Amino acid sequence: MAKEKKRIKVVSDNRQARFLYEILETYEAGIELQGTEVKSIRAGKVNLRDGFALLRDGEVWLMNVHISPYDKSSQFFNHDPRRTRRLLMHNWEIRKLIGQVEQKGLTLVPLKMYFKGSWVKIALGLGKGKKLHDKRETLKRRQDDRDMARALKR
Repeated sequence: MAKEKKRIKVVSDNRQARFLYEILETYEAGIELQGTEVKSIRAGKVNLRDGFALLRDGEVWLMNVHISPYDKSSQFFNHDPRRTRRLLMHNWEIRKLIGQVEQKGLTLVPLKMYFKGSWVKIALGLGKGKKLHDKRETLKRRQDDRDMARALKR
């Protein structure tokens, strides 16, 4: 029997990350979540903008990602919006990341959060911070592309 492909539904996208960082590689990771967090993610109440990932004790942790409390639940059962969440990755991927983050001084940045089938996944980017002149160059390139598209449209 042919395997059915899992549908991907993007919940949140961190567009600011591609502006601030030069993304060298991307990784896919699962997230360890509580029940009310999954319901809030399904409602699209996620903010990845200030988020980052850390490597501690051979595990990857997602920090500073805001998942709003589920509004149809009581406060007693709800979660902390900015709690630290463990990311689920293969050991060989974690070992590879440890080497690159510690030796090269790179950063793990969440790029997007999505549903793959019924599982919540996050795309992590291994990035190097851009300098101010690189950001200006990116803005200039985008503006030039827009101008060319307008000229071709006429």
